[in-house]
Amino acid sequence: MAMEATNRPMNPEIPKYKLIFLGDQSVGKSCILNRFMNDTFTEEYQATIGLDFQSKNVQIDGQDIHLLLYDTAGQEKFRSLIPMYIRDANIVLLVYDIACKESFEHLPDWINNLSNVKLGEVIFVLVGNKNDLEDKRQVSPEEGEKFAKEHDYLFHEISAKTSDGFSDLFYKKIFEQIRIKFRPAGQQPSPEVKEEKFNIEEQEQKKTETKKGCC
Repeated sequence: MAMEATNRPMNPEIPKYKLIFLGDQSVGKSCILNRFMNDTFTEEYQATIGLDFQSKNVQIDGQDIHLLLYDTAGQEKFRSLIPMYIRDANIVLLVYDIACKESFEHLPDWINNLSNVKLGEVIFVLVGNKNDLEDKRQVSPEEGEKFAKEHDYLFHEISAKTSDGFSDLFYKKIFEQIRIKFRPAGQQPSPEVKEEKFNIEEQEQKKTETKKGCC
């Protein structure tokens, strides 16, 4: 199975899949989106206000699909908008900061926000971000794995800053599940996977950290 990401304009005739990011403020949702879209990272913190939207073309088994990516605000005052955003989602990324125990402890609250929303076939992924902050870790991989298993979610740890884990998260987990769950009836999945590599840019490595937080 060949998988390739591009930024070509959307074609209304090809399949579209809505991916939404949920999680507390400062866990790095916007940074994950920027790394996936542009392979870039910034230390500057700017909170998302309400909702940010971007789109990207991905090729799976030679067929283009449109990913519609929604980055939601983590502040409490915007929580009431979540049911409206998530109603027709295909993929939900529930993000926490491995260096912030509180963001992990708030995960049940985010799940409760979904309890009154009628969802269709949805891929849920628990994402532990900022695994580059190992010396400040407050949530173990085992805790994340246990929580994910209890809720039947996929689980992966990543770093939006270094790009560690990105290829595995998107190309070996999320896109693989899209291929399996949403493939046309009767079509058999291909066993071959070709992943896009996310790179750490040299100028980012030279930056000195002025702030550990992230949007």
